[in-house]
Amino acid sequence: MPQPDDPAHAISRIIAQRIEALYGQPLAELEALANVPESTLLAALTANHSALAFAERNIAFQLDRLRELTASSREIGRFDAGHILDCARRIAESVATRDAYAKSTGAVLGGLRRATSPETQPPAPPVPAAPTAAVSRTR
Repeated sequence: MPQPDDPAHAISRIIAQRIEALYGQPLAELEALANVPESTLLAALTANHSALAFAERNIAFQLDRLRELTASSREIGRFDAGHILDCARRIAESVATRDAYAKSTGAVLGGLRRATSPETQPPAPPVPAAPTAAVSRTR
């Protein structure tokens, strides 16, 4: 199968970069953090990224297989036609999957912003003014 750095994987790279920018850590570390029993937004984002990357890898794999089956030096036989049709169907399904995951994950990421890190020390509360002694006027 093609490697993740393949230009065909541009969408999953963009999503990965956006997730990393949002959380401020590499995706591999985030995936390890997201592997907890509780369902979190991070777990959902990394799972969506994985599904998106898998769809892109499948598109590339099926395209290679389709090119192999339809090579000009190859004669298309009775069984080859079914394989060609199957590759084309799998490409169409993977493209639809990729696009759906990219759209939904991109929309979620578009609505999120990285929170500013809290200051190391919270600002000291204002000191109340010292009470002034009341001037007493006695005779």
